[in-house]
Amino acid sequence: MRSFGATHEVEYEQMLLSRYSSLMQGAGRRKDGLLERSAYILLSRIRLQGPMSIGELSDAFGLDVSTLNRQTAAAMRAGLVERIPDPDGGVARKFRITDEGARVLDEEREGIVRSLDEVMAGWSEEDIAAFAGYLKRFNTDIERLGGRPWPRR
Repeated sequence: MRSFGATHEVEYEQMLLSRYSSLMQGAGRRKDGLLERSAYILLSRIRLQGPMSIGELSDAFGLDVSTLNRQTAAAMRAGLVERIPDPDGGVARKFRITDEGARVLDEEREGIVRSLDEVMAGWSEEDIAAFAGYLKRFNTDIERLGGRPWPRR
């Protein structure tokens, strides 16, 4: 059994991390951010996995269809995704990231990476790699428990 204090310390630091992420992005966006958090996550998932239907997105995110309908409609209005026939011949139409969506996602990701580089400016490459490894392990275990693994490169 783990010590009571260590898990509480993880909880506390995770709470601060989520708070600082919000501050860095300001109400879901970095000061110079281009995408809201939900659009960033949606575009990231579609880019990694390929075109996805509303049902597939609902299963992947554990969100109800009405929430995803709002998110995908906003992304479509912004020209970030488009609806296409299922490339595999299925009945459901799928969402695919557009060239503009890919461009904006890349730009947003680069801005976030610049912010992280600034935060970790005094860290060694080994420390950054170790931190990334622990975050990946932590997220992978959350995904395992939730039954919703996130595709990784």
